[in-house]
Amino acid sequence: MAHCVTLVQLSVSCEHLIDKDIGSKSDPLCVLLQDVGGAWAELCRTERVRNCSSPEFSKTLQIEYHFETVQKLRFGIYDIDNKTPELGDDDFLGGAECSLGQIVSSQTLTLPLMLKPGKPAGRGTIT
Repeated sequence: MAHCVTLVQLSVSCEHLIDKDIGSKSDPLCVLLQDVGGAWAELCRTERVRNCSSPEFSKTLQIEYHFETVQKLRFGIYDIDNKTPELGDDDFLGGAECSLGQIVSSQTLTLPLMLKPGKPAGRGTIT
């Protein structure tokens, strides 16, 4: 039996992000990670949107969808205030986890952003 794979493009937007910057809004960027054998691996990221608490990222995130395979995804939203590619020195604005199957089956999926399990990131959402 052939293994079916389809390339999926995900468009990401957020609303009501928390502001970590003093005197201005955050400069958010979205990072897409996938659970690979129990460890989270970065797949891709969007562009940074300057001074915006409700960004609509123009860069789509591409991922291969393997039918009948559970692909766990994590979206991380970060406030980027420097030029380094590492995220450890950037502020975490919230994240959300779901499976790629949930996204594909719903067409549009909106999830609350969480700072950590059980702690919402204000009223922030990701779609």
